[in-house]
Amino acid sequence: MANVKSKTWDIKMRQKIPSFVETGSCFDATNIDRIKTRPGGHDALPTKPIDESAFSYNKKTARRSPKNFQKKKTGTGGTLAPKPVSDDTPPFPDENVSPKGTIDRKIRFSAFVERPNPPNTEFRRFYERGDLPVQIDHSGVQNRIAWKVSIEQLDFHHYLPIFFDGLREIEEPYAFLAEQGVYDMIQVASQKVLPVIPQLIIPIKTALNTRNKNVIIKVLKVLQALVKCDEKGQNLVGQALVPYYRQILPVLNIFIRKNDNLGDGIDYGQNKRGDLGEIIMATLEQFELHGGNDAFINIKYLVPVYQSILK
Repeated sequence: MANVKSKTWDIKMRQKIPSFVETGSCFDATNIDRIKTRPGGHDALPTKPIDESAFSYNKKTARRSPKNFQKKKTGTGGTLAPKPVSDDTPPFPDENVSPKGTIDRKIRFSAFVERPNPPNTEFRRFYERGDLPVQIDHSGVQNRIAWKVSIEQLDFHHYLPIFFDGLREIEEPYAFLAEQGVYDMIQVASQKVLPVIPQLIIPIKTALNTRNKNVIIKVLKVLQALVKCDEKGQNLVGQALVPYYRQILPVLNIFIRKNDNLGDGIDYGQNKRGDLGEIIMATLEQFELHGGNDAFINIKYLVPVYQSILK
């Protein structure tokens, strides 16, 4: 009987729903007062040792031996990728067989590292307290929000910043309620959005500073809908965002080159708009289209690689 070579197949598993320890069960309220972590903070990032000799006139040196220098046919050839210790993979490996040893060639820079995103949003606090007039409507194919009060009667100065603060939530049902609530409010009562723009900047900046890919994509989709909510009028919402580009665009400048390189492959999920680099470019284009005459020069100042789409 011929020996059958066993193969390990890559099985696509369903992504686990993230959860926080502070959340507890569905009958508990999140103890937000005990959370001291600042969302988007830099305190938890790994720090490099400080060279004290760089700030003094004395510099410590050690006597070097021939072993400290590279020998012939060693080194990385001027590249950033470290040379693998041993690479036994064939030149054309079977795509269904997982390699014996995988080598991590990625170099992690602190600018791309995900920041803390604690579950202490104002949206979570108000929702668990029962102060938001929303609940999930499970009827139909997709979930919707059942508003207990007409959206036109809501005080946007109070409720819209709370819903925007919930955009950085990654746990259900808070994530769905906050995102869908924002879309409902800016679509139904777009005429009440313009006076609230200054109050939305801090929640948007906080969500972007978490540098979580899913959170950034969610916020960018909301920003595109925000600048287009009054496109039938004078595009005043897009123009009102121009003075706040300094708070919004720096994070976009960091991730603007984060495109998924598939080679000659096909991205079958492109309708979901999950490519971070592409959605950043699409957002900047919408900012320029609806931001008036001063939009491009302000975008160019903060994102130098951006090119105008208007002629």
